[in-house]
Amino acid sequence: MSPAILAKYVTPWKYKREQEAHRMQALRKRDGDDCRRCRRAMRFDLPRGHDLGPKVEHLASAAADEIPLENLCLTHFRCNADGANNTQEVLDRVRRTNEAELFAKNRRRA
Repeated sequence: MSPAILAKYVTPWKYKREQEAHRMQALRKRDGDDCRRCRRAMRFDLPRGHDLGPKVEHLASAAADEIPLENLCLTHFRCNADGANNTQEVLDRVRRTNEAELFAKNRRRA
């Protein structure tokens, strides 16, 4: 087969990688190289899944097949952790625990 004919038969996995790369470039051009949450620079040369690498975050819920670029942004992988529980109750509990530890340290010094 000629290369022109083979180019038409792209595997679904390659097509998906190409679409993700195209979407990442469009978001990078629109938003720049800084994380949307922490405003620090992201590194695009790191392997996928690295903490300082980019990850696409969905701003609004939409159909999973075609999400428009307006509903997407780039964040660090660590800033958009899947397992994070950022409800107000959890954040208040963490804040109170940190404050209690801080006051306990100050009492021990005195």
